[in-house]
Amino acid sequence: MKKTFKSDKINCQNCANMIKGSLEDDFGPIEVNLEASPKEVTLDITDENQEKQFKQEMAEIGFDVIEE
Repeated sequence: MKKTFKSDKINCQNCANMIKGSLEDDFGPIEVNLEASPKEVTLDITDENQEKQFKQEMAEIGFDVIEE
């Protein structure tokens, strides 16, 4: 199912490209909304383990996910 995560560390298209380049191989197509504040990252998440892994990998490349 599609899930959207927010991160306030994403600033520009280069950040979006880094997220896509680093994570699309593991998680499939990723959409980054640079118009939202904080910025939004949307992708298909299949279960809690995949969600946890995605958040961890986002943090590893410098984009912490904001918990709501």
